[in-house]
Amino acid sequence: MRAFPFVIFFLAAGTLPAQHGYTLADIEAGGRLYRMTCSVCHGPDGDFIPGIDFGHGRFRRATDDESIESIIIKGIPNTGMPSNDVTEQQAEQIVAYLRSLPAAGKAMTSGGNAARGKAVFEGKGGCRNCHRVKGVGSRMAPDLTDIGVLRRVAELEQSIVDPDAEILPENRFVKVVTKDGTEVTGRLLNIDTLTLQMMDSQEKLRFFEKANLREYSLVKKSPMPSFKGRLTAEELADLVSYLVSLKGI
Repeated sequence: MRAFPFVIFFLAAGTLPAQHGYTLADIEAGGRLYRMTCSVCHGPDGDFIPGIDFGHGRFRRATDDESIESIIIKGIPNTGMPSNDVTEQQAEQIVAYLRSLPAAGKAMTSGGNAARGKAVFEGKGGCRNCHRVKGVGSRMAPDLTDIGVLRRVAELEQSIVDPDAEILPENRFVKVVTKDGTEVTGRLLNIDTLTLQMMDSQEKLRFFEKANLREYSLVKKSPMPSFKGRLTAEELADLVSYLVSLKGI
């Protein structure tokens, strides 16, 4: 699925009640799609566009769930809302996620101190050993320069205390075993019919032909350790506050 700037301009200003019941699987899938295609323009809480606030169920141009799905797929001519290469099912899943936001509660600030959180990030947390912010740090894990735009407070906190809860495809690690028995584990960059590319623990790009491998498999658990119990409640709040402040500028 291609990632597009995703801006929704809805007809009929006001708050719309949900029209359908959605499963937890629909909401989780919709959340992943929303983060990939929508959050850059709408923000993690859906309140970056004036007059629109998904976290409070406020839409501008829509009459029901079906019209929202139609706008997601077809866009709106002569506006900032483009058409999107998504299926009807994917559009419905995005709507399921949008409908879940008011019930989940609008993400508020963590109550922490961003300056102290930066110190935790660079010090006790050891986050720079894997992550990069504004060109400083490791490339082994996702760049967090604009993470505050992409993820909600609750999602950031969960990723710190329970990193196995959700592992996005682009953050997967892979383990390969060559025919001579050498094992290499690294962050998966690309895989196709004949080859596999990864970044190893030394941040070196590694290229493997599948024909030369004994086996390869995705690592099921996140390489990031859980910080549950390793950070105090105050340190966790501070760290989340710092991550929320990272807007890419």
